[in-house]
Amino acid sequence: MLRALLLENLHPDATTILRGGGVDVTARSGALDEDELIEALDGVHLLGIRSKTQVTQKVLQNAPDLLAIGAYCIGTNQIDLRAAADRGVAAFNAPFSNTRSVVELTLAEIIALTRRLTERDRSLHDGVWDKSADGAHEVRGRTLGIVGYGNIGTQLSVLAEALGMSVVFYDTAERLALGNARRLESLDELLDVADVVTLHVDGRSGNAGLFGATQFARMRPGAIFLNLSRGFVVDYAALREQVLAGHVGGAAVDVFPEEPKRRGDAFESELRGLPNVILTPHIGGSTEEAQEAIGQFVSNKLRDYLGNGSTTLSVNLPNLALDARTGSHRLAHLHRNTPGVLAGINQTLAEHGVNIEGQLLATRGDLGYVVTDVAADLGPDVCDVLRSMAQTIRLRVLS
Repeated sequence: MLRALLLENLHPDATTILRGGGVDVTARSGALDEDELIEALDGVHLLGIRSKTQVTQKVLQNAPDLLAIGAYCIGTNQIDLRAAADRGVAAFNAPFSNTRSVVELTLAEIIALTRRLTERDRSLHDGVWDKSADGAHEVRGRTLGIVGYGNIGTQLSVLAEALGMSVVFYDTAERLALGNARRLESLDELLDVADVVTLHVDGRSGNAGLFGATQFARMRPGAIFLNLSRGFVVDYAALREQVLAGHVGGAAVDVFPEEPKRRGDAFESELRGLPNVILTPHIGGSTEEAQEAIGQFVSNKLRDYLGNGSTTLSVNLPNLALDARTGSHRLAHLHRNTPGVLAGINQTLAEHGVNIEGQLLATRGDLGYVVTDVAADLGPDVCDVLRSMAQTIRLRVLS
């Protein structure tokens, strides 16, 4: 029986779907460090994680049974995707399922900071009635600057316009502007005009240190800053200085360079205790609706990969959308993308009297993935020959 290990409090639907596919599932509440993860993956075929667990090259080298990893979140920078592909381990994520949750939190924090609700709330909890309009503004008519105009940035753009905000955005990739949003040519141009700056960039290494002292100084006096993307893209010491100096009028931060692994662990940050600063524990996508959708989406991808070899939306393998088998067996062959692989596979099958009923091939960089449905039973010699091909990374036989 195939075994799965699910970490970090995944939604119960993740377990239900995998068990429905005949997988033996073990679920744990927290993340594991490298050595703990290596030990826990003994005999495990599927791994489900969120953002805390780091799947390193060392982990992958010591998990020979692992077939696939499910990242039950948007980001995949916690997984060494290249090392996983090199070992024939497919990786899947949920690029869309929690988009709405992140957008709603962003809007809530923009309004809260613009109205200085954090300070009014604190005063009342301290027993002080501080009824005043000082420093409080409507979001209507203010300019929102979105850095990163992907799935989250575009949806935020539409909803912010519905609130009466003007939207500008900056993205290094070509993006279609929605509604009345305007694309700007540089981050500096955005900082010059935005009353609210919000980051929604991905976790690629090139984004490290994207926003630091220079960018905070460039922001308009009193402007608000939000980061719900990745902790390592922002210099939080520089943010602290600008908040205390009054140049940044408020901030909301949901992600940090180093985050506790388990609920209830101690948290330290230079941003604690600052005025009009909202700190949240990486909960942008943590709504019950989002977690349910993510649990269903990723588990269905893992189940489909196990059952029929489909790699649709895999983040590290060539993508093939596959239906149920048309023959007696299905051969899923991941290999180095060099000339002659397909011919070699077909020649091997022909030499062993195996007729091909259907075949699909996809490539992705230096990887190739060919799936072949065959009508006849396969003897061990066929699989041995295919596995011994110099280009073979992993061969799976689905019966």
